[in-house]
Amino acid sequence: MTDNAAPLLTEITDLEKKINSVDLPPELKEKSLKMIQRLGRMARFGEYSTEYEKTAHYIEWLVSLPWGKRSDDLLNLPAARQILDKNHYGLINIKERVLEYLAVLSLNKGQERTRRAPILCFVGLVGTGKTTIASSIAEAMGRKFARIPFGGLGDPLDLRGQSRLRPDAEPGLLIKALRRTGTKNPVILLDEVDRVTDEGRSSIMGVLVELLDPEQNMAFQDHFIDFPFDLSEVLFVATCNNTSSIPVSVMDRLEPIQMPSYTDEEKINIAQNYVLPKILQESGLSPQMVKIEPDVWLKIVRPLGYDAGIRTLERTIEGMTRKIAKMVVEGKGKNFVINGENVKDFLPTW
Repeated sequence: MTDNAAPLLTEITDLEKKINSVDLPPELKEKSLKMIQRLGRMARFGEYSTEYEKTAHYIEWLVSLPWGKRSDDLLNLPAARQILDKNHYGLINIKERVLEYLAVLSLNKGQERTRRAPILCFVGLVGTGKTTIASSIAEAMGRKFARIPFGGLGDPLDLRGQSRLRPDAEPGLLIKALRRTGTKNPVILLDEVDRVTDEGRSSIMGVLVELLDPEQNMAFQDHFIDFPFDLSEVLFVATCNNTSSIPVSVMDRLEPIQMPSYTDEEKINIAQNYVLPKILQESGLSPQMVKIEPDVWLKIVRPLGYDAGIRTLERTIEGMTRKIAKMVVEGKGKNFVINGENVKDFLPTW
């Protein structure tokens, strides 16, 4: 045995303890212990190299995944409605559809057919609330939430992971999302699935079909983990700007829900009751310090013309509060009233 073998054997013993401390599937546990035993033999004969680092990296991922950990679903419709109303103004039809979806999950809780519930896909223009309503669904159900951005995705290995034969191998985005949430039944948002690159579209959509199919995702194979992981308890939610570039095989597994554009009246309500209070708090300003006259809101919601979403509205209000915060710090006042005469002084310039 070499002089360096003793500390290495201690590290190997620590790996073995980690494996035994986690409730892994029996086959995977046996496979992992054999890898560790192989390391032990290499250490005794002085053949230790980067093999230990690779194995330790793999073991760390195995023990950090939620093989049997899940959160309890709340599925309380009045509470869910309250959360949706708190986070979103209007969208009555969308909220009702989400509540219907939760009602079906509630009636089928613990039954096999729950897995065959349709997967919601919110379709709409930028800034119409597709992503935030997905996170509200997770909050309403009491589940953890993770987002996987598909914008610019060009390689299916980003989803499936890379083989451990590669020196820089990592698990795919699905496994990473499960590790972040720490549960095997989170809400995972597949965001902007229509914005993958043209070169990788067909192969990425092939992985999507597997993810969204309840007959296939119960044994999802990540190339790095190299062992089936059950994704059937994951609640997938998808978003896209339009469905024209999404294959029929994927759309067949989705239930598209159109996200409407906001009217000026709705934007004013959202700005007054949602956006402005939040941004004031983030800026360190109190509601008493900023008063906006009713007749100037139309100029605030349309600084550059019509916009379907509220991203521009948020940026406009953020710019206004920054100007006010600067004036407060410079001692130019403590309370400000924005009216038709001075609104141009506070609106950001583009």
